[in-house]
Amino acid sequence: MTFLFRLTLLTAPLATLIASASLHAEPLFVTPCSDTAVPGSLCSGLNVPGSYDAQGRAIGDADAMHVFVRKIAADVAAGKPAKGTLWLVAGGPGESGASFYSLLPTLRRSFPGFEFLIPDHRGTGHSSRLCKVEESEQSPGGRALAGAEWASCFAGINLMPEYAGQFSITMAARDLKALIENERGGKKPPVYVYGVSYGTQLVLRTLQLGPLVVKGVILDSLVPPQTDARWDLSQRSQVVNAVGMQVLARCDADAACHAALGEGAESLYRRVLDKAQADSTLLAKIPGKNLKHFMGGMLDVPAARARIPYLLQDLDQGKDGELTAVRATLTQAAASLGSYPQSPLSIPLVNIISNSENNLQPSLRPNWAAIDLDREEADLLFTSPLPRILLGGGLPTYPRDAYFGGLPAKVPPMLALQGTLDPKTPYAGAQAQVQALTQNKAGKVALATVQNAPHFLLWTAPACFEQASSRFIAGKAAQDCTL
Repeated sequence: MTFLFRLTLLTAPLATLIASASLHAEPLFVTPCSDTAVPGSLCSGLNVPGSYDAQGRAIGDADAMHVFVRKIAADVAAGKPAKGTLWLVAGGPGESGASFYSLLPTLRRSFPGFEFLIPDHRGTGHSSRLCKVEESEQSPGGRALAGAEWASCFAGINLMPEYAGQFSITMAARDLKALIENERGGKKPPVYVYGVSYGTQLVLRTLQLGPLVVKGVILDSLVPPQTDARWDLSQRSQVVNAVGMQVLARCDADAACHAALGEGAESLYRRVLDKAQADSTLLAKIPGKNLKHFMGGMLDVPAARARIPYLLQDLDQGKDGELTAVRATLTQAAASLGSYPQSPLSIPLVNIISNSENNLQPSLRPNWAAIDLDREEADLLFTSPLPRILLGGGLPTYPRDAYFGGLPAKVPPMLALQGTLDPKTPYAGAQAQVQALTQNKAGKVALATVQNAPHFLLWTAPACFEQASSRFIAGKAAQDCTL
């Protein structure tokens, strides 16, 4: 997923496990964490090959990497075993597992008596990074790049273009498979896997590598089919705009909202855009000085999204009250996810994976340029900065492997949770992915629809998430919900 979750933790002692033909030598979790991110948690991890071959074996003498994992014990009475285990796979690409730490209350309600295992996939958090010096916790920017670190990090990667391939989705999927199998051992309590956004893609890629001995998989904000050009990342502004236009139409259909505006929401917005283009002082009030991007970002947070019509009215009238309130809402929403040193998004990893596998534009439109993007987005009212960021490139890509665009031959029972107003992984795209898995006869796959919900339902629609997850682990049929 593409949220900039600002989460952190201190470096913890890590168990040393040798990545060889067998990764089942000893338990992962032996060391209490030295930080206070999640009091009482254990920190460990697994040393993995820098690169794997098609059979999952280490290639040559490439430097080993480390995958960091945090374990949060089950909330059960002393001496009682956990009822189950849930692996939590973060989104991005580029996000660390720290995006889940502040959501522990919802997770405990949704999975009572479960222990939680939270990895940082390679390239993120406390796992091995693309830029070992610039993305180290001791660097001037900490885990984030800052100042001159941008240039030196990108220059270093470009000197070793083949290095990008060591951070592919498939390499990360092999890590995840090794982690789950290593910790699974001979455990009897059920094991589940949860992934969100890009994490759903990573989980599906992991299942392509072979079966996982898990009881079920939950996919939150499911990515669309990888080869469908309608929803690749170059089309993100169209996806965002489609959701934004639904929000405006809902205001027109609501008597109170329409009466408050006294006109159609779309016509009001277009007038505000014209004013912003003519009045630099108005545009200067908008974060990023881009009203379309700002409005697009508001769609991620339900409380902010609900204020869009009234913000437009205020801006039209030259008032600042709604803008101040919306900015406070967005700040509060970001703060609710916590702030830890481990959490800054890895921009190099976002760039490499996105352009290598999730951006079809270079092959479909090889001469695509910024002027073409300007022309395409001119009439949109809600946009995303992502297509323009990807257009810039700046880092090497890796070749797509045999797993690109494919589906697992077999999956455990699977539940997809999807919001109808998701501006990042569109509802229609999730439906298409579920349909493809069903037609492939890979296994039992159910879709639970959350009406009016945006992206990342664990965070944005916790009550619906709890309902859906509880029913799933109880073996009950999927049930739709409304935010």
